[in-house]
Amino acid sequence: MSDEPLLSEDLLADEDGAIVLEARLEKGGVRLDKALTEIFPTLSRARLQALLAEGVVTRDGAPVSVASGKAQPGLYAVALPAVVSAIPQPEAIPLTVLYEDAHLIVLDKAAGMAVHPAPGSETGTLVNALLHHCAASLSGIGGVARPGIVHRLDKHTSGVMVAAKSDAAHAGLSALFAAHDIERTYIALTRGTLRPEHGRIISNLGRSTGDRKKMAVLNSGGREAITDYVVEQVFGASPQKGSRQATPPMASRIACTLHTGRTHQIRVHMASKGAPLLGDPVYGTGSPANPVREAIAAAGLTRQALHAAILGFIHPITGETLRFETPPPEDMRRLEEGLSVL
Repeated sequence: MSDEPLLSEDLLADEDGAIVLEARLEKGGVRLDKALTEIFPTLSRARLQALLAEGVVTRDGAPVSVASGKAQPGLYAVALPAVVSAIPQPEAIPLTVLYEDAHLIVLDKAAGMAVHPAPGSETGTLVNALLHHCAASLSGIGGVARPGIVHRLDKHTSGVMVAAKSDAAHAGLSALFAAHDIERTYIALTRGTLRPEHGRIISNLGRSTGDRKKMAVLNSGGREAITDYVVEQVFGASPQKGSRQATPPMASRIACTLHTGRTHQIRVHMASKGAPLLGDPVYGTGSPANPVREAIAAAGLTRQALHAAILGFIHPITGETLRFETPPPEDMRRLEEGLSVL
């Protein structure tokens, strides 16, 4: 019925440790999930159904997501997390702890720290730091590679995170995130701005058909992503000579509130609306104006300008309402100061 599965380009890995499997289906006609189990024998049917729902399966470059649909012949690709074989070891890495009790810990993650081990970031991760800080009290529900982890920030995104120290807290926090019953607001510095000045972006996000190491807005497939935004400040706009009309801003500070938590959601949504994050090496298409580039260099920003500023939730054990807010770190603060004089 098919060729044997092939690994695509020696296991491509992205920032989240994803790899890609490829195999060709010669005959169609049966349920898609059943057909895929035959060409990808290392993946269970349930696992493939979940991957289809996540929008990480493509046929001839186009996403497919309906497990019960009829399979069509073609080259199928599946992007899935890479397996990290080594068990993370405790490392004495300083953490900025905002809150801690017997059940959970809230901290301000530094930019440049990966949340959990993955190819290219096997050590120095938040998990390594938590294993040292929390010792044996960290929840093991996430498995040996991701103990205590209930959500993630990109490696180069700074800001507030929560991790579980008890299994009961892990289950409760996971339920809150699954129900989107979490307050999450990010500060983004972008090229240009968005119009109108506040609104909601709704789209389906999934693996890019052109580059499976990236996420993209999809016309079909993928998973629904919802971001509310407010343009808090614009930089570099000035009235044109002889006119009351202002020139388009060079940059903006935008507050983004998540109602879903898809991979790279804010980065993709801002870029899809023509306002990519400053410093973003993956989605920052187009070059900012010269004064903005100079401000980026002067600030020493070497990452996407994105900070998880607010995290609020109901404590899953005590029922207490918790809300934490942290300012952007020094590189983003310096950049904002430089933009404010444009």
